[in-house]
Amino acid sequence: MFLTTVFMLLIGSPSRGADKVREFQIVENDTLTYTLKLALDDSGKPQYFFRNIFTPVCYTGECKPVHVNFYWDLLGNYVRYDLPKGKILTKIDHDEFKPEDYEKLQDILAQPNSIFADLQMEDLIVKGTENLSDSVDAKSGATLKTIKNQVIDGAVYTCFTLWKIAYGKAVPEMKKIIESYNSPALLHSFLSSGNYNYQYWAMEKVMDTKGNVQRDYEADIEKVIGGKNIFIAKNTLQRLSSDFLSTSKRQAWMWEVYQKSSYALQIAILKKAQSIQVTDSLKGNLKASLEKSNEEQASLIKQILTKN
Repeated sequence: MFLTTVFMLLIGSPSRGADKVREFQIVENDTLTYTLKLALDDSGKPQYFFRNIFTPVCYTGECKPVHVNFYWDLLGNYVRYDLPKGKILTKIDHDEFKPEDYEKLQDILAQPNSIFADLQMEDLIVKGTENLSDSVDAKSGATLKTIKNQVIDGAVYTCFTLWKIAYGKAVPEMKKIIESYNSPALLHSFLSSGNYNYQYWAMEKVMDTKGNVQRDYEADIEKVIGGKNIFIAKNTLQRLSSDFLSTSKRQAWMWEVYQKSSYALQIAILKKAQSIQVTDSLKGNLKASLEKSNEEQASLIKQILTKN
């Protein structure tokens, strides 16, 4: 089964105060077509994807309509949901969701590695019947008992259906769509966003397999390494080619980052420095820091000085 995307541009009143919305008609199969929306700011810059969902949830021989709005970031990562004005969610026997149920649903939908990833609709059918059960206490529902603590009792199939939409076939379509917006402006924006998903995506565009960075994005990469996210900082530093750190100016920058960084990043910087020819200025800074360094730092510094 394949998906196709039909592009349409609509100027209207999107969610959250954005000025424009671009609509994409997603054809999932012969009987299902739905609209995926991309919110744009006043300058036409993409902000996020969203979808106004109406889907029937069927169980025990009857169906109930579910109205909900989903929001994803620009790479198709689920962010949150809300309900259209006047709409509510209900459980079996039409019991309304309680505030804690809405909170739990958000927690369930925020888990990309949910147990739902390995389940099919048939797994929620109680043996001996042809009906879906929304109760985790169904006597024959072995699968339901297994996932009891990970779902909302009385709304199992609602949780399942909405999770499948949040992580479904529209996600790769969003990635294709954002590729069509790829530009220097978008790459600079992603690299400076603080969103590690955006930053990794952009780095794949501006760095080659040997760690060479396109000149126009070198300052962005410096900011990523000097940023607050220690994990992406270390990963980026490790991927960089030695040439990136070969100049005296760049090594002066690296020393500034070293001085203000957490211990983990300091160690990563010292390990990276093993592979470069350090300048006299950096040698002097390293030597001067030996007295205040701990055993691990001192060992790495001495290795750098010995090699140089």
